[in-house]
Amino acid sequence: MLTDGVPLTDQHCHGVVTGDLDRPGFERLLGEGASGSFDSAIGLAVRRWCAPALDLPAHVGPDVYLRHRAGLGGREVAARLLRATGVTRWFLDTGIGGGTEDFGELAGGAVHEIVRLEDVAEQVVAEVGAVSGVYDRIEAELRARATNAVGLKTTVAYRCGLDFPLRDHPPTSFAPERKLTDPHLLGWLVGLGARIGAELGLPLQVHTGFGDSHLRLHRSDPLLLDDFLRKTTGTGLSVLLLRCWPFYRHAAYLAHVFEHVHLDLGLTIPYVGQRAGAVLAEALELAPFRALCYASGGYRLPELHYLGALLWRHGLGTLIDEWIAADAITAADAEQLVTALAHGNAERAYRAALDRPQHRFGG
Repeated sequence: MLTDGVPLTDQHCHGVVTGDLDRPGFERLLGEGASGSFDSAIGLAVRRWCAPALDLPAHVGPDVYLRHRAGLGGREVAARLLRATGVTRWFLDTGIGGGTEDFGELAGGAVHEIVRLEDVAEQVVAEVGAVSGVYDRIEAELRARATNAVGLKTTVAYRCGLDFPLRDHPPTSFAPERKLTDPHLLGWLVGLGARIGAELGLPLQVHTGFGDSHLRLHRSDPLLLDDFLRKTTGTGLSVLLLRCWPFYRHAAYLAHVFEHVHLDLGLTIPYVGQRAGAVLAEALELAPFRALCYASGGYRLPELHYLGALLWRHGLGTLIDEWIAADAITAADAEQLVTALAHGNAERAYRAALDRPQHRFGG
């Protein structure tokens, strides 16, 4: 397959757990709900593909897999699976799972930070409260954190939904919650992130689609971003729509009509298991080939990073082989397409940040 061995840039992922996990603890991390399960597409994928990567027979039972995993130790498992992905550059959302240094030791390759807008704002509010000057402090802290980052991210979908109000100025007051949920504050914060991103050449990642039980799925449809995308057109900002399931066709449409929009499928790929190729085919029905980026979306379990890469390679490789057999694409064009989706599109979108002389992260 043309996808075999091609280097990947994982444009959105998180750190991993290296401590011991019992079966309930492991299964909870296999899904977004209160309890995941091996009895799922991703559970089958772990047993089929991760087991051989850890020197076990394919399709071994869950308990045997977990006993063997525990015997190897969490750091050894993480290092084996992360290094087997073929990822040479990682864009790490440090809001979950720790920072770049430890991840780089486990994974190898270059590791770059993605900064969450809401995390920075909450840290500032926790320090100073909802006092006069807090908005200036938030902006100053964001700019400081952005200096060594390659991108920014918002999780506004979890907090008030993607139909947040567009605000150029902050509200006159807000309640200093531990988790900020005020729509007007969040609307200003996302707008601030968009302005900083446009100024510094940092793409803005936007969580869309499925998530844990704190999210209302119908309010994470990327189509709700239409006004925001129109407002940011021509500003120099790149917008990266993450995950997108079940709205990946909606995200593909937005990338089709807005040149500054990109998307990934993230955790959709490992979660759907054997259906990864079908999801990729549907996303590519309308998405411009320059717009789709690879990402595992992996968090906590290194199995998610590994399956994201393996199932992406297998699904896209099978799809490209079908296109070549049907004379829908030449082998030369197919090779260029695979390279673009694997790393070229992401590195082009993040190029300004990667080329900054003050950027210090790397492997």
